[in-house]
Amino acid sequence: MLFGFGQSAEVQIKLANEENRKTVKARGEDGNMHDHYLYYDGESIMGTVHVNLKKANQKFEHQGIRIEFIGQIEVYYDRGNQQDFISLTRELARPGELTQNTQFPFEFHNVEKPYESYMGSNVKLRYFLRVTVVRRITDITRELDLAVHALSSYPDNDSSIKMEVGIEDCLHIEFEYNKNKYHLQDVIVGKIYFLLVRIKIKYMEIAILKTEIVGSGPNTFKESENVAKFEIMDGAPVRGESIPIRLFLAGYDLTPTMRDVGKKFSVKYSLNLVLVDEEDRRYFKQQEVTLWRKADIAVRGGIAEAVIQSEDAQFSGTQKFTKNEPELHHPESPEMKSGRSTPGNNSDSSS
Repeated sequence: MLFGFGQSAEVQIKLANEENRKTVKARGEDGNMHDHYLYYDGESIMGTVHVNLKKANQKFEHQGIRIEFIGQIEVYYDRGNQQDFISLTRELARPGELTQNTQFPFEFHNVEKPYESYMGSNVKLRYFLRVTVVRRITDITRELDLAVHALSSYPDNDSSIKMEVGIEDCLHIEFEYNKNKYHLQDVIVGKIYFLLVRIKIKYMEIAILKTEIVGSGPNTFKESENVAKFEIMDGAPVRGESIPIRLFLAGYDLTPTMRDVGKKFSVKYSLNLVLVDEEDRRYFKQQEVTLWRKADIAVRGGIAEAVIQSEDAQFSGTQKFTKNEPELHHPESPEMKSGRSTPGNNSDSSS
């Protein structure tokens, strides 16, 4: 990547093994997609800074040249108050002058990168290299963004999600998802079983809801968006009907679940089951799930594997609900109430 020093010189940052390093596309603040070289936690960052003079035999004076590797969180409503959770510096040259094209090798050895890169609605987390040429009047700084993926690992015997929801004397359904943790290339498999249908349902869909939470207390900003929507039924169901669910995640723009990153923000995902009746009233039930990035490379040598152990205390076991939990739901209130069926219970309404 080239950066201009006015009419005097150009700087090129060339990463080691650049031609073989994987790149990923990331959306910039300009809304466009850009290619960034991909790194992992514990991986060294090496390369060379090239300073090329535009004119032969010219003198290029400077007060020192350095390169930094920075991990930074920036909240959009608080610009100028960035939090650097990583800041490493390598001095490339002491004050002096250059009379010819010069190369400066650099290395940041086995760098800890605890979080995944993220570009959200109200916050961004970025890793970048910054070259600074100190000059008498104005310092010259240029930056090169890098992408970081945080790899995770969860046991294969993940708990399924099984729940009964309903509106008293109107609707009683049971839904089941095969897991509560999915990697980003996974497939959500499940089914919907109708136990009681006394309202005219027009269609049913499942959506993946992303919720970004920034800040804390009274300064909390919460924004949700549907990142995927999939119609799983068109037309009125009948009692006893079973509707299968199969949703492939690979085609959607998803990130891993993030919790209290740098004490600044969290990103959560939910599966949102939505039913719409013939009067266009909407009934829904949300269920939070964990998304994670599965390792697709062999992690060896100086690359430390990033492993997030399963959070058993928070996610273990099938979800349960008290039998006497209230179920009455007015159509104007969007969420269906949850209940638990008991063995041998053939009642039309959920308990």
